[in-house]
Amino acid sequence: MIWDSLLERLKNKPAQQELPELDEKLALGALMVRVAKSDNNYHAMEIGEIDRILGAAFGLNAVQSAKMRATCEKLEAAAPGTPDFALMIREHIDYPHRLEVAQQLWQVIIADGARVTAELTSLHEIEAMLGIKPEDSPADD
Repeated sequence: MIWDSLLERLKNKPAQQELPELDEKLALGALMVRVAKSDNNYHAMEIGEIDRILGAAFGLNAVQSAKMRATCEKLEAAAPGTPDFALMIREHIDYPHRLEVAQQLWQVIIADGARVTAELTSLHEIEAMLGIKPEDSPADD
């Protein structure tokens, strides 16, 4: 009986948690995760930088920041594409604050100490989707 119950539980897939509805805060976090993963290496330094940025931007403590990032990681994995995140931010955030978003994305990219072409390309594509002028890109400083 115990074995039957155990086998039944192992066969059944665990119930998937429903993700929260996307808003501009979660979109920012998901974009940071996506940029960090764009070189196929998701470093602890990048994760720490994402947590730091989320905490500073939204007044979260370390645990809250880590939980928000974890939600953003799930959203990033389940999301159809980067344009959805960028559109959410572009529609709800003015240009000066979108520049701050670009700066935050740049901070995530350089957190691991490496400038990787794939990450820079991803950043510039996101900046274009956000409506940020090329001359305003923090990567070109």
